[in-house]
Amino acid sequence: MASPLPPLQTFQLNDFRLQCGATLPEATLAYRTHGALNADRSNAIVYPTSFAVTDADVAWLIGPGRILDPERYFIVALNMFGAGVSTSPSDMARDPGTGRFPSFSHVDNVTAQHALMTERFGVDRLALAYGWSMGAQQALHWAALFPHRVERVFAVCGAARTSVHNWVFLDGVRAALTADPAWDGARFTAHPERGLRAMGRIYAGWAFSQSFYRERAFERLGHADVESYLAAVWEPNFLRRDPHNLLSLIDTWQRCDISANDVFGGDLDRALGAITARVVHMAADTDLYFRARDIRAEAGRIPNGEYAELRTVWGHRAGNPDGSPGDEAAIRDAVERLLAR
Repeated sequence: MASPLPPLQTFQLNDFRLQCGATLPEATLAYRTHGALNADRSNAIVYPTSFAVTDADVAWLIGPGRILDPERYFIVALNMFGAGVSTSPSDMARDPGTGRFPSFSHVDNVTAQHALMTERFGVDRLALAYGWSMGAQQALHWAALFPHRVERVFAVCGAARTSVHNWVFLDGVRAALTADPAWDGARFTAHPERGLRAMGRIYAGWAFSQSFYRERAFERLGHADVESYLAAVWEPNFLRRDPHNLLSLIDTWQRCDISANDVFGGDLDRALGAITARVVHMAADTDLYFRARDIRAEAGRIPNGEYAELRTVWGHRAGNPDGSPGDEAAIRDAVERLLAR
């Protein structure tokens, strides 16, 4: 039986100015801590969430013998804005002028996370920023925007800038969701069950590789056929989400670019070159979102960057390998090697 999760905690940010220009009178950053902070505050790890999950959904990789070890490190699992636990459209008022929700960026996410780590915990330098997918995007933002605060980065299946192809995929997902009859052009007037089911099925075809389905790997997960797999896993996963939160997260993902800020002015080479942390930039060779070739290229532009690759049929989900022990072991071993340096 899994151990109970630590309690969810919150950190309030007053008059929090977003990168889009809006100011939130009060923003909430929700998080959990695993393990204990040591005396010199040198063992802190930040672990931001990925698309359409909460910290509880991905807490499985925290534990003795897992990828992140709370017996040695103080791990802060951070819920990014828009995902339904920290400040999100599901608990916000719309802008009275535009009728829309403010947009969140990863600059907003890591700015809030930085305030939490420095003000509440007194951590001046992270031992590691770890993340998968959108969590990897945030980890790389940490390293570029706060280079003196980050000793190491482990970014798995995520890139510093969203590629055009990845943007197009996300726009297709957005189109499927907003094709639901409940969408009136600005908001959902009811829970968009049809759109969410469609979104889940589209996602299923991209999150795993062609080889995953060709080898019928879903059978090893206990599903008799592909239809039962989609109906039992992918549709429910999206049906339980708030659709406005999903649109917010899609927007954040599409606009991800560690150089799209006042510090770097859109110069990606300068942003990657500003990273002083030791970085392992890990791809999955079958990832359809963040292609290995793109991640290899980014790693080569980071001064202390190292490219690593998972050889797997699990595609993008190899970076969150609950159910793939081989990928979990490869990530765990690579993290241990990085932390030993």
